[in-house]
This record gives sequence, structure tokens and C-alpha cells, in this order.
Amino acid sequence: MIRRYNPDNTVMNTDECERMYHLEREINEQPDITRRLLIEGDDSAQTIARAIRDFDPQFVWIAARGTSDNAGRYAQYLMGIEARLPVGLATPSVHTLYESPPNLARALVIGISQSGQPEDVCRVISDARAQGALTLSLTNDPASRLADAADHHFDLRAGQEISVAATKTYTAELTAIAMLVAALVGKSELAEALIRLPAYLDETLTLCETIPAWVERYRYMDRFAVIGRGYNYCTAFEISQKVKELCSITVEEYSEADFRHGPIAIVQPGFPVMVVAPEGKPIPALLDLLAKLNERRAECLVISNQADALKAARTPIMLPAVPEWLSPIAAVIPGQVFALHLTIAKGYPVDKPAGLTKITNTI
Repeated sequence: MIRRYNPDNTVMNTDECERMYHLEREINEQPDITRRLLIEGDDSAQTIARAIRDFDPQFVWIAARGTSDNAGRYAQYLMGIEARLPVGLATPSVHTLYESPPNLARALVIGISQSGQPEDVCRVISDARAQGALTLSLTNDPASRLADAADHHFDLRAGQEISVAATKTYTAELTAIAMLVAALVGKSELAEALIRLPAYLDETLTLCETIPAWVERYRYMDRFAVIGRGYNYCTAFEISQKVKELCSITVEEYSEADFRHGPIAIVQPGFPVMVVAPEGKPIPALLDLLAKLNERRAECLVISNQADALKAARTPIMLPAVPEWLSPIAAVIPGQVFALHLTIAKGYPVDKPAGLTKITNTI
């Protein structure tokens, strides 16, 4: 039975489950999707990893839009840190509007898209493949244009995603990237940590059950900032995107370092700031930022598994003890749940936000 985020932890009957929002169901499906992907996608991950080693790319180039672009930001950190590869995010307009593709002949070029349909992402992959690059697509549709355009395809196996706001396909993208890197570098500790990932996500969902009890506090906010750093730079962007899409709120997303270079001036007493601060290398800097935010009397919401970070929060949101490199896959879930219940509190449509469509085809 699909769990609902009830603070009293009551179990829903079948009729109640059928009345759930598609978004709510899809958030809850993420641990099981991760389990399936880890099992069914392992052969693909190993095959693609061998192809990458044989090709020996000089750099990695990632084409994506929207939520998938945030998955690309995760790949920048994970591939850079574990595989020591320079990773850049592509500028698809250079290929489409300007028709001047850069030289990608010695690159691993990755296209990430839930639908696999955007023209500009497909164009980056097709241009790169024509130049002799090694090309890879990550999509939730193995019959899509993007899957056909690339040398290799990694199927996300997330099942149909009905809600316009992407949730399970995003964490599937991050999981696929984690699997590829673990296979590429061959470190046993990475492979062992991946095995525990579904359990971390199950625990995260359980910890999220408190969110509906306090989300009403933020019903009338109209400005918001989300801060992350390192591996969770992507999480700040993705949570920001979910709140923008669902709640029609002006949200700014920043690296903790960038936020100090001027934007911190937006923080006035009561200004809500969500800080994604799981245990890891950025924690000293994030704790220092939280101290400065509290000096400014900001309203700090903190997603963390680190005791001092949680103590610095007006609204603490707990995470399990997940390794830093996998933490973005777990840390985004409280943001998804927050956006879901804030949307409900505001009375906005959950599964079909006004003015948005599930597939956005850009050129």
C-alpha cells in the first residue's frame, strides 16, 4: 500500500489510496523504482562503463533541460570527484539556433531527458555522434528520439510519470548516474553504498511524514531561497524548480559560496531560506552560513542529518545517515514533499500546474 504523509501515521484504505494525487503516488514510488533500476540496470551500467573506459574521453559534455539539467549538475560533481573527468553542461542553442557545434570528437556526450523528445538535446547528441564522440542517452523511454540518436542508452525504468512535476524520473536519473560512475571507477565501497540506497529512500519518506503538520506556516510566503553546496548544489536547483512549478512562488537557488557574494542581502527578518546541509565536506561552510542567516533573523528550514545544522533551524527536516555522494537522491525528497503539501495548502492544482505541460519541446 502506498503511504501517505500523515503526521499521525495512519494507514490508508484502498479507496483513499485511489484518491491520492498522481504526484503523491510518484513520490512514494521512488524507493521501489531505485530497487528495480539497481537490479535491472546493472548490465547496462557495466556495458556503458566498459565503453567509456575503451573510448577514454578527454571530457564529458551533458545536454539537458529543466529538471534533467539539475541531474547534469549532479553528474558534474560525481564524475569530477570520483572519475576525475572535467564535466561541462552543453549550450544546445549553439547547435540549433546558431548551427555552430563545438568540437566534441574526444568527448563523452550525454543527453538526459525524461521523455527523450526535446529537439535541442537530440541535436547535441546527433552532432556529437557525427563528429565521432561517444554518445549516451538517459531517458524514461527507450523508444524515444534521444535513445535512438545515441550510441548507448540507459533506460530509467521509472514507469509512466503522470504528474507534470517530475519526481521519480529525477531520482532515477541521479541513480543511473551514480550506477554509471560506480561501474566506471570500480570502487567496492561505492557499489556497496548503492545497495543500501533504496533503504535510505524508504527512511527518508518516513521522516517526511511530519511535513504536512507544519507546512501551513509557509502558506502565504511569496519569496523563498534554497541553498546547497557541492553534491547538493543540484538539490538546491531541483527543490527550487519544484516550488516554482507547483506553488507559483518566486524562488532563488544558490550555491552557499555564491550566496555570500551579494545575494545574501535579500535576507530580511522572517525571510524563508531552505538550506540543504547533509553531513559532508561543505558542512563547516554551511554551518557558518546558518549562523549568519540566524543573525539576520531569517526563517531557516534545514534538510540535514547533521546535529548542529538541525539545531540552527527554525524548521528542521531530518535525513537518514546517507553517504554524501548519494545524499542528493535522498535530500531532494523532503523538498518534493514540501512542494506537494504547500501546493495543497495554497489550493493550487497539484498534478497539472497552470500553464505547464509534461513534455516541453525546445529547439
